[in-house]
Amino acid sequence: MTAPGAAAGRVRWTLLLGLAALAGGLMLGVSAAIRQGDPGFAVDPVTRFLLAVALILIVSHLLGELMRWIGQPPVLGEIIGGIVIGKSVFGLLWPEAGAWVFQPDVLDSLNKIAQLGLVVFMFLLGCELRTDRIERRSTVAALVTGGTILPLVAGMGIAFLARSQFQGTSTSGTYVLYFGLAMAITAVPVLARILVDLKLEHTRVGVLALSSAAAADGVAWVLLTLILADRSGALAQNVGYAVALVAFMMVCVRPALAALVPRIRAERLLMMVLVTGAIAFAGLTQLMHLHPVVGAFLFGVAVPRDSPIVERISQQLQGFTLMVLLPLFFTGVGLSMSIGLLGSDAGHWLLFLAVLVVALLTKVVGTWAAARGAGLPRHEALQLGALMNCRGVTEIVVASIGLQAGVINELAFTILVLVAVVTTAMTKPIMLRLLSDRPVPVPSVGAART
Repeated sequence: MTAPGAAAGRVRWTLLLGLAALAGGLMLGVSAAIRQGDPGFAVDPVTRFLLAVALILIVSHLLGELMRWIGQPPVLGEIIGGIVIGKSVFGLLWPEAGAWVFQPDVLDSLNKIAQLGLVVFMFLLGCELRTDRIERRSTVAALVTGGTILPLVAGMGIAFLARSQFQGTSTSGTYVLYFGLAMAITAVPVLARILVDLKLEHTRVGVLALSSAAAADGVAWVLLTLILADRSGALAQNVGYAVALVAFMMVCVRPALAALVPRIRAERLLMMVLVTGAIAFAGLTQLMHLHPVVGAFLFGVAVPRDSPIVERISQQLQGFTLMVLLPLFFTGVGLSMSIGLLGSDAGHWLLFLAVLVVALLTKVVGTWAAARGAGLPRHEALQLGALMNCRGVTEIVVASIGLQAGVINELAFTILVLVAVVTTAMTKPIMLRLLSDRPVPVPSVGAART
């Protein structure tokens, strides 16, 4: 008898493959019609926009299922899907169809919706930042320091040496610090999923890795806010705005939400309050010459923890955001980068390999050394290094902000995205190998509470 899970999996794959075949046939037909000059394909922008969204969702989730099938996080497939639909594959193989689908008006609409998805995603990320549950704070502080400072300094060194190839229109200091920060990122959402898949979420290594990644993310977004404050030249004014915003969130918004959330019984009303607040603060930080994700993230941090209704709202928002909005953002990433920039230039490929190797070694070695200094066994220290190397969506978000702000150019952006994809794909296989060679992971003392 066939297991229900296997049957459901086959049905899902059949539907996805059928939709993929339909989308591929449609694009081939479009490409052929354009070559023949068929005027019947001069459809209105709304039709092109809907076809573009359908194509994006089909490719993204098809590759997401493929990643799930081979044991990788589905979000990795969605990221690759964005790259496939962009300039690097779809734009190269079917340039006519790509140009027909992704015309400027469609790209403008996709970009706005992708930015909305990014804002909601960062709000949810802020809601899930649980620094209040951090255990062994001295160990976590050491891991954050070791796993952040070494890749940050090394990334700044690479940025300085490659400034003629990587720098955008910003000042040299802003660019160098920004590139170093992008190298030091760890992706909390993807890391959490990998820990669950490996059944490590309640072990000492899992709890320490997730706590350290959450704390490091908090530090990274503070640094990011300060860096963005400098991009318009009025550093003192913008830093003042940023400090005032953080103070306002902590002193006014957080207590107000703590008092308001328990009193709102209607789930839809509370969802409207939280989503509207996140979007409004995103717009406020944009007005302050920062970036919309900063306001959304800070608002999420201010939302009360341990509230069942807030957790339900977060789960509902995650469903639509992860299924629809985030793949549109990844497509924007794919349309902004081009692997063809590496081309046949050996220097560009060497730069990519140098950034990848430095990103990998500094994250693993820095975390390993800090863990050993905190008294953890060698095998756990190495596992923590491998886990903290997972950069995932967060590095892509940071790289996208840098490209939009003119801090880095398209080549640097492409390399950072590829580094995020490769380091994320490496995390689970490396951990499986380390776990097969080492003792059973030690449960965390606070496992029952996490």
